[in-house]
Amino acid sequence: MLRDALPKIKTPLPGPKAKVIIERRGEAVPGAIKCAYPCVISRGEGAMFEDVDGNIFLDWVGGVGVLNIGYSHPEIIEVVKEQSEKYFHAMMNIVTHEGYIKLAEKMNQIVPVQGEKRKTMFVNSGAEAIENAVKIAKSYTKRPNIIVFSGAFHGRTLLASTMTSKKAYSSGIGPFPDGVYRAEFPYLFRGPKSYTEEEMIAYYVDKFNKVFEEASPADYVAAIVVEPVQGEGGFIPAPLEWVKAIKKICDENGILMIADEIQTGFARSGKMFVSNYWAEAGCAPDIITTAKSLAGGIPISAVTASAEIIDGVRNGIIGGTFGGNALACASALKVIEIIERDNLCERSLEIAQKCAERFNLWKETYEEVGDVRGIGCMIGIEFVTDKKSKNPNPKLVEDIISYAVLHGLVIESAGIYANVIRFLCPLVVTDAQLESGLQILQSAIETCR
Repeated sequence: MLRDALPKIKTPLPGPKAKVIIERRGEAVPGAIKCAYPCVISRGEGAMFEDVDGNIFLDWVGGVGVLNIGYSHPEIIEVVKEQSEKYFHAMMNIVTHEGYIKLAEKMNQIVPVQGEKRKTMFVNSGAEAIENAVKIAKSYTKRPNIIVFSGAFHGRTLLASTMTSKKAYSSGIGPFPDGVYRAEFPYLFRGPKSYTEEEMIAYYVDKFNKVFEEASPADYVAAIVVEPVQGEGGFIPAPLEWVKAIKKICDENGILMIADEIQTGFARSGKMFVSNYWAEAGCAPDIITTAKSLAGGIPISAVTASAEIIDGVRNGIIGGTFGGNALACASALKVIEIIERDNLCERSLEIAQKCAERFNLWKETYEEVGDVRGIGCMIGIEFVTDKKSKNPNPKLVEDIISYAVLHGLVIESAGIYANVIRFLCPLVVTDAQLESGLQILQSAIETCR
């Protein structure tokens, strides 16, 4: 079966069938929607996919965090098929469908926002979830501004791209919404030299406070929006002590904390959400946005907050035609069941331990491996020219990615300098497949360095 297979490349890449389809892509699809990988998927199972030429790949990207339970899970296929035979869609503003209610009830149980009674709304994409979370925060607090962070990625809609740090994602599409201010995220690997971690956290907390002095008074700020682990920014985890300090500042000033768990959620971190770790430390966020792996590949996203916050929104502010689509809700309920039943949080930690041991060995062995970091199974390897200068090495990462795919491993870069390799492998990967991927990646490093 494909789900148990190992990487196997039979043809030069792209293969003859893939080459034809990729040429058609160039004629029919905008060039700005880029893809650097010379393969065309025909089917996928577990952590593996086969292309149209019969080549088999191990996927360490998983649709950028969409496939935590893997490709084509048979139980997901069955529940979506069952729902499709009843109805595809029922708009919640017009007629109630129970799947939406069941999924909201489940999310209210498992999403660790502050507050005993919780409510959840559904939309379609991560960017939509972010936009609605901001609207909810502004409507509840009656304040106009938000604070985001350096290195952040929140989406490509107008507000979300304004919130996103890297301006390549929004070049030439202004004017942009106002009331969005940026603080410095605690990127400890590139923090002030000679500082201890404690001193660096204090430094970044001070930087955050300066936003109130230099950009927006605290009583004009509705919310801050923060990724528990920055994704596109380079797989940089927010230090827990920093989160605790920032949450205290927010609470003292009536500012809501929105955790963008779009990429970090659904067992990726070793818990259902990174915010579970925050809640255990007494700093649960006020609003959490989720998407990606929520429905195993069917588009859906969610915003969860306390009933007090979310019921503070005026009628007409939130909602949408396809939000909480019946097929997506059925899939999402089964995804959560599978994660809980099959102990994928625990599996995430097992995979993370194996990868971290190997990655850290490479850090000791190779001058170009500057940092290994992350939470659970969301791990980044940052490549540099040398450890002393820490100069980014994006060319090496580009070469490693090209080598890996030619040998059956699909990996992707991240980071503000495009010098980080991200690990987002489906949590259903077998031990043999994981080992195969580690061997390919190590060979790529040794060959390309």
